[in-house]
Amino acid sequence: MTPKEYFRKMRGTTSSPPGVSPGEIAWSWAGAFLGIAAVAFAHDFWLEGTELVLIVGSFGASAVLIYGAVRSPLAQPRNLVGGHILSALVGVACQQALGPWPWFAAAAAVATSIALMHATRTLHPPGGATALIAVIGGEKIHALGFAYVLMPVAAGVAILLVVALAVNNIPPSRRYPEFWW
Repeated sequence: MTPKEYFRKMRGTTSSPPGVSPGEIAWSWAGAFLGIAAVAFAHDFWLEGTELVLIVGSFGASAVLIYGAVRSPLAQPRNLVGGHILSALVGVACQQALGPWPWFAAAAAVATSIALMHATRTLHPPGGATALIAVIGGEKIHALGFAYVLMPVAAGVAILLVVALAVNNIPPSRRYPEFWW
């Protein structure tokens, strides 16, 4: 490949996708609001005063996919659940094994989680953030160890999935999921 061919690839090959209807925007908003509110409410209601957490930043990115791009292969239950759980396992393992070198642990966690999600057909972009949070999330997250996989990750993902199933199947124009496993 010549340098000219290499840089020509950066021009792109198509145009951006068309916009969505106001109704789709409203359902995306409602789903994201209800999903994140359910996880945050459960966190505040059940876990207040404890050292446990139920919500992590990567859930916001998952909300974009499962409520805003419901037909995307990356938004399906296999990807949502598998991507987060595998990435959480990788993130905790990297933090525990490479903790003295946080820059290396962070890079290894994200890169390895992407490779594992590809290999298992569970690619879910927020999974990379879930792996990274396991490394850079601070003492409270580090103290959880592998419990991080169950709480907050698996428990929070389960709540997001239940809300996605409930909300995304209300309007006639939507259906979720496209596939399960």
